Amino acid sequence: MENPIKRAEPSHSILPQLTERYSPYVYEPKAVEQEKLLRILEAARWAASSFNEQPWRYILAERTDETAFANALECLVDANQDWAKNAGALLLCCTGKNFSYNKKPNRVNEHDLGLAGANLTIQAVHEGLQVHMMGGIVPSKIRQVYKVPEEFEPLTAIAIGYAAKPDSGHVDQSIADRDTTKRERLPLGEFVFGTTWGESAAQVQS
Repeated sequence: MENPIKRAEPSHSILPQLTERYSPYVYEPKAVEQEKLLRILEAARWAASSFNEQPWRYILAERTDETAFANALECLVDANQDWAKNAGALLLCCTGKNFSYNKKPNRVNEHDLGLAGANLTIQAVHEGLQVHMMGGIVPSKIRQVYKVPEEFEPLTAIAIGYAAKPDSGHVDQSIADRDTTKRERLPLGEFVFGTTWGESAAQVQS
């Protein structure tokens, strides 16, 4: 479902998947088709990473498996459980701390996990789905429940599913109202600098 309120209003032409993407709090409580889910995960698979380390690891739970889904849901903080319970699938996202080729710390492992997350997000929107990424997880619980080895760090979670209308009644209205606010972003000049930090690059000055 498209949400016109959440559609981005970019200053320059960008991919439609980027303008339509948003992080919904209201999902239809329905499963995600297997073929769509596999394409989404395949998109993550082909993300760029430093030295091709591919540090991302995902724990997948679909709502069609009630036990697996409940276990994953309990690894989120309570505030996220309140709305993520309706998602079609959950991913618990971990990242490797060290490079496999030399065992030294991978300084950009979290960056690369984010690249994989961005890939799967754009593919999800292309499939008619929406993704909501979360920092609100319980890392110790993820480590305990899924026996995550010490060399990997549970970092985030991702809800994947079909966005619903804010007035669908699937969640408390105070949560649903978050899906009725416009998306806002800083102008390019506030984060693209030129010769001096804090000074807009000439190319983005308006």
